[in-house]
Amino acid sequence: MDWTRAIDGYCERTDASYWSEPINAVTNLAFIVVALIMWRRTAGMPAGRWLSGVLFAIGVGSYLFHTHATAWSATLDVLPIAVFTLSFIYIANRDFWGWPVWGAAFGTLAFIPYAAVLTPVFNSLPFFTISSVYWVLPVLIAAYGILLRRRASETGRGLLIGAGLLTLSLVFRSLDEILCHHIPSGTHFGWHILNGIMLGWMIEVWRRHRMRDA
Repeated sequence: MDWTRAIDGYCERTDASYWSEPINAVTNLAFIVVALIMWRRTAGMPAGRWLSGVLFAIGVGSYLFHTHATAWSATLDVLPIAVFTLSFIYIANRDFWGWPVWGAAFGTLAFIPYAAVLTPVFNSLPFFTISSVYWVLPVLIAAYGILLRRRASETGRGLLIGAGLLTLSLVFRSLDEILCHHIPSGTHFGWHILNGIMLGWMIEVWRRHRMRDA
């Protein structure tokens, strides 16, 4: 694999230069600012600190991708997202459902076949195909939210709000190339801002759940 291969995947990028995506690059501050806020709010909560740290890494990785736009920077972009996803699923299984470590881990691993089955479904739909690997997430979050409504109603509502925020952010991500002729800067920046808020909110939902259980 050529790790230095250039990637041009967004409307805002017009060449291979470092600052070809200034808006997409700068809006990664949303992840970093929210991560710092949640780092303070989760003091004394190791899992919350871990999620906040990974959220910070998402911002850094995405910044590197939208400036360098290479295969290696793309890897640094998606890897922290995968780590956050699997970490949150594990923590949710453990703390929202009260599963033992082995059950929470098994439930986390179950995400892999779940995503493998559902991603091709979204990939077959014109509007959803560009973000098909991500659309499986709001479905899962919404399912957790609905199932938790009786067990932990506030947590369930919080997760449904998170699913809504993620859905809206994915709309911005999916419209980037579609509206490129009308919006030269693209709409991908909306994905950064809303997704940063959404991930911070998910940490906050977990934090509030833990505080209620304390």
